Amino acid sequence: MSRFVDRVVLHATAGAGGNGCASVHREKFKPLGGPDGGNGGRGGSIVLVVDPGVHTLLDFHHRPHATARSGKQGQGGFKAGANAEDLELQVPDGTVVFDRRGNIVADLVGPGTRFVAAEGGRGGLGNAALASSARKAPGFALLGEPGESRDLVLELRSMADVGLVGFPSAGKSSLVAALSAARPKIADYPFTTLVPQLGVVTAGDEVFTVADVPGLIPGASEGRGLGLDFLRHIERCSVLVHVVDCATFEPGRDPVSDVQALEDELARYTPALGGELADRPRLIALNKVDVPDADDIADLVTAELTERFGWPVHRISTASRAGLRELSFAMAEQVHAYRVSLPVVEPTRVVLRPAAVDDAGFTIEADPELPGGFIVRGARPERWIRQTSFDNDEAVGYLGDRLARLGVEDALAEAGAVPGCPVTIGDVTFDWEPSTPAGVAVMMSGRGTDARLERSGRVGAAERKAARIERRRHHTDEELAQSAAADEVSDKVSDEGTEDAWDEPAWESAAETGEVSEAGNPADGPGHDGGERPGDAR
Repeated sequence: MSRFVDRVVLHATAGAGGNGCASVHREKFKPLGGPDGGNGGRGGSIVLVVDPGVHTLLDFHHRPHATARSGKQGQGGFKAGANAEDLELQVPDGTVVFDRRGNIVADLVGPGTRFVAAEGGRGGLGNAALASSARKAPGFALLGEPGESRDLVLELRSMADVGLVGFPSAGKSSLVAALSAARPKIADYPFTTLVPQLGVVTAGDEVFTVADVPGLIPGASEGRGLGLDFLRHIERCSVLVHVVDCATFEPGRDPVSDVQALEDELARYTPALGGELADRPRLIALNKVDVPDADDIADLVTAELTERFGWPVHRISTASRAGLRELSFAMAEQVHAYRVSLPVVEPTRVVLRPAAVDDAGFTIEADPELPGGFIVRGARPERWIRQTSFDNDEAVGYLGDRLARLGVEDALAEAGAVPGCPVTIGDVTFDWEPSTPAGVAVMMSGRGTDARLERSGRVGAAERKAARIERRRHHTDEELAQSAAADEVSDKVSDEGTEDAWDEPAWESAAETGEVSEAGNPADGPGHDGGERPGDAR
């Protein structure tokens, strides 16, 4: 048995992007093959598509979780990962999408209308795409960006031109069955109609749809009965028809009080799509006039209804079909007038909104949880954080260079940040240490390493090579004498108990006696300050 579901919660999770590949080309007789790591593939997105063949949200009621596939990882040999296909979900025409806060995200009207519910993650760049003149063989690659995850509420609002409102058992379902080919359930007890029913009506050259909304009772706008759940289905209706039961024997009810009670409920209801229901044109249909007592009541209240509300009043009978033709043409006239008043639909234009000139792309604010800390917010910095592998020092150094080029370091300094203060970007908190200014070339180190992140005091290969060259270099007699004098002064200062062997007053006094040069460095002899080189002296 089919069910009508007009409100569901959709948990949409897009696919993650594939990771980039860090690879170096290896081939015989090609010792410097260079980086050849490919980029990762894009993750699949969750897309809602309006399908005229779908009339309910029942599929999402049984399967509320939708997950798209992730992109493939890049490979060596410049092989990019495959992009994942988007996951398309069919929804009925008139579906409204809300976020978890209740704000309208999209109003899907018209066959083929598409809405990206969750965006797939970008694929990470491989080291081949990260290579530059300064970093010729990167030892890292960017990670794939995680896919977007959102919780959305889907609500169906019927795309009907005319909405039938009335008390339970007023004959709304019978009216839809009499005017159209629809066959809703009809019975002699209240609340027979539990879900909206649609029917297509033809009156002359005008074709329009009629919606049978479940019966309304006083307090429906506050949640009593079924009215609150189905009042949203008349938000799109251009014409409202009050179907009044003139043959009811319930105490305290009459056609005038029934119309006034329903109007009070419609006035209290606030449409989520905007506008007011009070602005919609109305028609009053006095039903069941085939009953003698109901016909007499209709004669008594017709003038009063016209004088009080000012709306056209029609006397009908769904059993004998009396007055149905006049009512259908009156509906068609109101629908035609509404359609003519609508603005001309123009084709969708592509709107380009360039970023402002003074838009830095990020903001910096004080961290309320960490004293002296700062929070950097922005789409680009947060995306870079998600794509960085913090296990690779070179990747962390590349992240620092990107943030510096964006101006994050300068902005942190202007905000009062000091070295060592905690800075949070996205889900990562780190101690801020200023690096080189933006645009200044960084000295490259070994693959997978960054000189700025080195914490070891071990002497590097370059320093050992420079020391070896210095030991093998020929020194003149004058340089050897200055070196001996420097050692003698150093021993003299140490014997006097001075804590600092490089005390400036001691070296100044030695320079006045001529024991050492004013520079105080044995290496600053001839050939180093513009004088003759050792080879020229000989």
